[in-house]
Amino acid sequence: MSPDPIIRPDTLLVADLHPSPNIEPRKAGYTPSILILHYTGLPTVERALDVLSRPDCKVSCHYVIDEDGRIIQMVAEDTRAWHAGVSYWGGETDINSASIGIEIQNPGHMLGYPDFPPVQMRAVAALSRDITRRHGIAPHRVLAHSDVAPGRKIDPGEKFDWAWLAGEGVGHWVAPAPIEDGDEDIPPGSRQRDVDRARALLAAYGYKVDPKGALDPELQTVLRAFQLHFRQERCDGQLDRSTLDTLSRLGVPSLKDDRIA
Repeated sequence: MSPDPIIRPDTLLVADLHPSPNIEPRKAGYTPSILILHYTGLPTVERALDVLSRPDCKVSCHYVIDEDGRIIQMVAEDTRAWHAGVSYWGGETDINSASIGIEIQNPGHMLGYPDFPPVQMRAVAALSRDITRRHGIAPHRVLAHSDVAPGRKIDPGEKFDWAWLAGEGVGHWVAPAPIEDGDEDIPPGSRQRDVDRARALLAAYGYKVDPKGALDPELQTVLRAFQLHFRQERCDGQLDRSTLDTLSRLGVPSLKDDRIA
């Protein structure tokens, strides 16, 4: 933890600075290659800034975006913030060393979960574009907190407009397959080939999932995380035809795609 968390803005988009002492150096050899989007889950931005800068809370992030679009920087981008917690993506477990974290002010599911205002979403898009371009972060490595911590986290949730954000040049997106009448879930223990296929596709994209196994609660937790990002109409963790179709069209990122020019 730095005794003197004085920071300077990393981008001209920053309106205010609110340094957090909850920081440390990135692990040797790490630079930002992932962008993680969160919601604060707290009633006001003032409360969020307080929690994210209190040493006893042991959490922080690089940026907070208020409902009015104001961007506040808390941690320098070259520094490791404490935002991802126990997490995983594509074989990496120190997500804090590998990422930049943006907290979007929204009280979250426990406090009503309102829509994200358009002015706030425009600020999310502008800041995310700026970060991904400067650090060469590939679209498929713009992720939800729920992607890297399935089950433990569900933010930014099913109301966050990933499709719109991709249209603004941030993140990877495929249109979800529609949920048709009679789109039945694949029952546990049956249609094992489809279950194996889903496991392989989830793992290849980056999710933490065993390559073999039944349609068990652990897999359903990861499926729900995928749905929260890519099939938001119904996030129930079930492997139905819509989910499998959407997952099949997601594409598997190759190692050469980890960075963009």
